[in-house]
Amino acid sequence: MKVAAKICGINAPAALAAAVAGGAQLVGFVFYPPSPRHLTLAAAAALATTVPAGITRVGVLVDPEDALLAAVLDKVPLDLLQLHGHESPERVAAIKSGFGKPVMKAVPIAGAADLDVARRYFGIADRLLFDAKPPADATALPGGNGLALDWQLLRSRRWPLPWILSGGLTTETIGEAVATSGARVVDVSSGVESAAGVKDPAKIRAFLARVGQL
Repeated sequence: MKVAAKICGINAPAALAAAVAGGAQLVGFVFYPPSPRHLTLAAAAALATTVPAGITRVGVLVDPEDALLAAVLDKVPLDLLQLHGHESPERVAAIKSGFGKPVMKAVPIAGAADLDVARRYFGIADRLLFDAKPPADATALPGGNGLALDWQLLRSRRWPLPWILSGGLTTETIGEAVATSGARVVDVSSGVESAAGVKDPAKIRAFLARVGQL
């Protein structure tokens, strides 16, 4: 079974074109103003409407209120909502039922105990995303910090729903990350950038080519 890839934080046509041409199965659009990858609704709509059929369009939001979710979904065609904040299982369930979209819940990981948090979302979220827990620095983003989690924590674990490995992945580390964690879907953002929020098409192509070899 081949490894699938999500290119997250896409905010330019060239980056999207590289992701599509390289075989990404998922593309992510960020709706979180503090992030350098944040998109306006108009910009996101312009990109999302050009994504070919068969590629999952993911909207990344952080503790979103219903008004923001409604505004995003009114303008931007999305297939999956990624919740990357402190959303409780009850909030995830409410968003899923209220907006009629499948939901992926991000779970920040710093140690083995953090994996237990994932159990709270069984039977509620459609997917899980394991990301490195951000540093305590108040300026740190919920994701996209270029930090890797300990892949050994996921080794030999079995989950009752699909999951994605994220956090600090690069073309150079993705082989070891997959071999160690057993991930079948991976997510990259800062690892294919030339600067914060600036996607590098060449890095996207290289990352996806490496994933294709796994």
